[in-house]
Amino acid sequence: MGKSQEALVLLRQIIRVTDMQEKEISRSTGLTLPQLMVMQTLRQMSPITTGELAKEISLTQATVTSILDRLEKKVLVSRERGVEDKRKVWINLTEQGLDLMKGAPTTQQDIFSRRFDDMQNWEQSMVVAALERVAFMLDAQHLDAAPVLGIGQLDRTGMN
Repeated sequence: MGKSQEALVLLRQIIRVTDMQEKEISRSTGLTLPQLMVMQTLRQMSPITTGELAKEISLTQATVTSILDRLEKKVLVSRERGVEDKRKVWINLTEQGLDLMKGAPTTQQDIFSRRFDDMQNWEQSMVVAALERVAFMLDAQHLDAAPVLGIGQLDRTGMN
């Protein structure tokens, strides 16, 4: 097998493990990966506004609003208008949301981040440089992407 085939196999393995984990998260929690990411952030940082949440997880405010709408329908998050500033809406996990998060699985990006942070600075730079090169080779460098190891749209309308 040539080096290009080895590289393609490795890329395919990354895509497959990401897809498999996304399906497992959906099966075990009923959430999409982006919904779980929003819930994890809320568990750590709530109460928080939609804008602050979007900035924290590197998604657009419109995408986060769409995700929050779905989570609110499932009674996993609540929105409360600010007392001091009525223009601000604060987002919190509900009791049901907190209970769901107690059994939520560790995500691939959590595992990746932990292991990546354990690497030496020079190793991290090499990995980033190699991934930048791969993104360029696939003509993907211009695509906007959030730090979510997932397949497909982040605000899937079919996933309620």
